[in-house]
Amino acid sequence: MRVMWHSRPRLCETPNMPRREPKARYKRNLPHVQAAGKTFFITFRTIPGVELNPGARSLVLGHCLHDHGRRYELLAAVVMPDHVHLLLTPRLEDPSAPFSLAAIMSGIKGASAHSVNRLTGRRGQLWQDESFDHIQRSEENARKVGEYISQNPVRKGLAETPDGYPWLWRRWVEGERLHQKP
Repeated sequence: MRVMWHSRPRLCETPNMPRREPKARYKRNLPHVQAAGKTFFITFRTIPGVELNPGARSLVLGHCLHDHGRRYELLAAVVMPDHVHLLLTPRLEDPSAPFSLAAIMSGIKGASAHSVNRLTGRRGQLWQDESFDHIQRSEENARKVGEYISQNPVRKGLAETPDGYPWLWRRWVEGERLHQKP
């Protein structure tokens, strides 16, 4: 933990006024809030200077799908060259509590980093420590986020349509194909 000291300039100091010690500010991790049954929009990024090649993106998408239906319900995922977006709802680990986002993200990021490093011959950290997560307050908002995730490769010029981007998974499209009989 890094401590940064600062003191504010005083507008008026008198001899009777006691001198206050400087305040301590602590550099902390982002707060993460979790509630049972809620859907989350999650983003995590590679460390600066690292981009995922097509083979690495395929591995990462596979790791995102690995615990779908077990630890969480995945609604959408896209693996971009330098970041990943997920829309998921943690499942219940026991009758009273969902799987924690920390455990879910640790599983995805840890396993995918190991696989990508092995594939590319690199070593060390792949993902930034923090991830951004935001609770979806309504089904309508979750649908909008799902559309945002779907359009991300199009906005970035990596595909002409969402269907043309191989590292995109949507439960309402690709998930339905899993349940169809040939």
